[in-house]
Amino acid sequence: MTERGPAVVGRSLRLAVGTLTAIPVPAVVRVTPRTATGAMVLAPLAVLPLGALVGAIVWAGGRATVPPLATAVVALGVLALGSRALHLDGLSDVADGLTASYDRERSLAVMKSGTAGPAGVVAIVVVLGAQAAALASYVDDVRGAVVAGLAVCVSRAALWITCATGVPAARPDGLGSTFTGRVPGWWTLVGWVGLAAAAALVDSWRGPLAVALAALVVLLLVARAVKRFGGVTGDVFGAAIELALATLLIALSGA
Repeated sequence: MTERGPAVVGRSLRLAVGTLTAIPVPAVVRVTPRTATGAMVLAPLAVLPLGALVGAIVWAGGRATVPPLATAVVALGVLALGSRALHLDGLSDVADGLTASYDRERSLAVMKSGTAGPAGVVAIVVVLGAQAAALASYVDDVRGAVVAGLAVCVSRAALWITCATGVPAARPDGLGSTFTGRVPGWWTLVGWVGLAAAAALVDSWRGPLAVALAALVVLLLVARAVKRFGGVTGDVFGAAIELALATLLIALSGA
């Protein structure tokens, strides 16, 4: 029986929310290719509650005259809890894999081990530090809070690149293999161009530039992963999201 469009969208959204957030939703027992594609396409929408929560914390911190950096750290901590720290774990594993060895199999084994090495710890400290320092500049008014929340959602569009058709999987198992190669190339291109155009509403030139830089950072990461690991993994997905968020927050901090 052919699945109807609304049913596929509903299943895809549940899959995206269940995968990318800690929000409890009914499990999607059978993940079809269409459902996997839809989940990645809807990724920015799936984390809208987390983006709203980050924005609310940033706004509340400004109203309560809490030190901006402290507010930013709390907001990022809540965001990590809301995503089960899944993306930070991916960032750590990718950093360890890239520095562990030039041997593909050795690097993949290190990434799969689940332990954080020195490179992984440094990567988390540097990226989270950059995110917090940038996010602190948003703690002043409602507009800054809204932009911060939207940056969280837009950063998940990194999955449109990591999961684009033509990007190979590094291994046949794991979370990444379910979603790798599922997002049509035309959607990746049109989607990111659309985000850049929408970002012009925030700042006529800084907005599109921030989105373009975020896309470039993710593209460079994917290219490096394909060269070193033979493809992408779920860890690469997480690292791409964290790097995209850091890029967006930094680039938009003066908007």
